[in-house]
Amino acid sequence: MTPFAPVTLDGRFVTLEPLSQEHHDGLVDAAKDGELWKLWYTSVPAPEGMATEIDRRLALQDKGTMLPFVTRLKADGRLIGMTTYMNIDPVTPRVEIGSTWNAASAHGSGSNPDSKLLLLRHAFETLGCPAVEFRTHWLNHQSREAIARLGAKQDGVLRNHSRTLDGVLRDTVVFSILEHEWPAVRNGLEFRLAKRF
Repeated sequence: MTPFAPVTLDGRFVTLEPLSQEHHDGLVDAAKDGELWKLWYTSVPAPEGMATEIDRRLALQDKGTMLPFVTRLKADGRLIGMTTYMNIDPVTPRVEIGSTWNAASAHGSGSNPDSKLLLLRHAFETLGCPAVEFRTHWLNHQSREAIARLGAKQDGVLRNHSRTLDGVLRDTVVFSILEHEWPAVRNGLEFRLAKRF
């Protein structure tokens, strides 16, 4: 079995489950919670595009470059979004955590730090990654602040790195957490989550 095989990760507030087409309706409801596809600085599938996005992520999983998850809130069992390991480098090994979105009503619930703790723990402690990367749009200040709060350090900015769905060139901010930084990051995330109990 490849170390990057689909796996379920169980946390305090959320469970990360391997993505499948069976999650379609729950993900459509999650995206409608805040009409997230209308946010110009991120890429969340519109309801009519959800099946295509699930197929896209599963095709990348089949190629070995992505491991996609859905995020399920443990309190009520509903799906609140998606997240992935992406740009998988199985040789180093190294992953990027990205293509993440959560329903608007889940913001501030502890779901995001819990899912990041699960993904980072699995990457460092099971997969043996020496580094984990995060990327976001230069103008997505909310995402940049959230990544920095995790304890990730900014590596740099890739200017005119890619085009958004409307064709505009975007600058991409790259962050990472290194293996030796993981214990402090883990302690910080666990402390944040413990305050919510």
